[in-house]
Amino acid sequence: VMEDSEPLSATRSEERRLNGHCRWSAHTLESKVVEDFRRRLKYFFMNPCEKYRARGRKPWKLMLQILKIAIITVQLVSFGLSNEMMVTFKDENLMTFKHLFLKGYKDHQLGSYALYTKADVYDHIYYIINRYINLPNLTVGNLAYERVDGKYTPLSVCQEFYRNSSINPENETFDIDPHIDKDCISIYPMQSFSNSSVATHVNFSLDFKRLLSVNIHLTLKTINLQTVRHHELPDCYDFHIMIMFDNRAHSGKIKVDVENYVRIYECSDWNVEGTSDKNDYLLLSFDSVVILACFTSLILCMRSVINGIQLQFEFNIFFHIYYNKTVTWSDRMEFVNSWYILIIVSDTLTIAGSVFKIGIQTKYLTNYDVCSILLGTATMLVWVGVIRYLGFFKKYNILILTLRAAFPNVIRFCCCAAMIYFGYCFCGWIVLGPYHDKFRTLDKVTECLFSLINGDDMYATFLQMRDKSYMVWLFSRLYLYSFISLFIYMVLSLFIALITDTYETIKV
Repeated sequence: VMEDSEPLSATRSEERRLNGHCRWSAHTLESKVVEDFRRRLKYFFMNPCEKYRARGRKPWKLMLQILKIAIITVQLVSFGLSNEMMVTFKDENLMTFKHLFLKGYKDHQLGSYALYTKADVYDHIYYIINRYINLPNLTVGNLAYERVDGKYTPLSVCQEFYRNSSINPENETFDIDPHIDKDCISIYPMQSFSNSSVATHVNFSLDFKRLLSVNIHLTLKTINLQTVRHHELPDCYDFHIMIMFDNRAHSGKIKVDVENYVRIYECSDWNVEGTSDKNDYLLLSFDSVVILACFTSLILCMRSVINGIQLQFEFNIFFHIYYNKTVTWSDRMEFVNSWYILIIVSDTLTIAGSVFKIGIQTKYLTNYDVCSILLGTATMLVWVGVIRYLGFFKKYNILILTLRAAFPNVIRFCCCAAMIYFGYCFCGWIVLGPYHDKFRTLDKVTECLFSLINGDDMYATFLQMRDKSYMVWLFSRLYLYSFISLFIYMVLSLFIALITDTYETIKV
């Protein structure tokens, strides 16, 4: 029996040894998997300098971002100078048109340009017609008439008026047809007659009781030569000018204004002595380098974001398998680097703005405003992104940490303060709007109240309400004093205290 039991005990001992070895191997394998994943997570959240020290990986994205800051800033400055010349040229020509066509117009004129008598209205319309006809002998600029198919484009005078009306304020009666009719006459620039005889040659009369507006349309052409000094090819401009006589209020005051729509395009035939296309090619090459750098940065950052999202899913599965826990969304969002999202947006805007800039330089596009918005926003985001790299140093990281910690409380506080702010906006617009220029429209009210919060232009805002009715004057005082006291002494102080407390907590 003992002989039979000895092999059996030996077999059981071997089984226990093998089972213990398997359990030890499984435990070792599990520990190795956990350690490997922990190492992956640690490496993922390292900054570029730490990754370089850990594995010798060169910080290509960091070097590329530094290069981008330099070239995008240079590109923005180059485009800004060109855009400034274009805007200045448009503004100066608009001022020129006001001086040429508005009788007695003065710079920095107080209030709106307006007319009050019938004789003045006729006189100003005939004055505009006469100045247009004699424009080549008057202007000091390079202005010319527009030609279409070999024919000059005429000046058109169009009046809009109610179809039929009978208005008698004396008897307090009126009968009006609200449908609007339009009547136009055309005057070609080659017609010649003196200012005194314009009225006899132009068959034009106005019924002021029915009149809504008189709009005078004319088109002039010119060339922006100032760009030659900056080694840029001059552009040709079409100025579509509209002079409006606004009588829609029928208050006895006809407001006069000038609007100017500009079309910019490449001149059909040009020659600049002593220049070549070398500068244009250099600018196009530089813009191409900017696009290539931003596209490379875009690809690298998108790859990093995708890797972060994949690691986040793996982390969620890992926690569920090994610890039987679910990772919260706030923890999962830590894998999505918001700085990379910022860089992706910046690169996209820069690429789009550079394409617009190339189109403007080659005269295929004239969207200066769109291009400036794209490039300006992109440059702002690029410089804001520098804060991320300063955050690698503890002493420079205080701003990011403070903003991140205070952001949720700041948003909640601003939502509450906005309710009070918009209540004051609507109240000021309804009550003070008819009596105060700064409260005439909702957007003006918001701008005025925001200026008051920052202590700007307080006395002027109070002063403009002095000559109004006593009830409105009293209400304006209660309204302004309560708003200033509430927002400057309470809301603004609480807002600053909210951020200060967060800063003190982080600093400790």
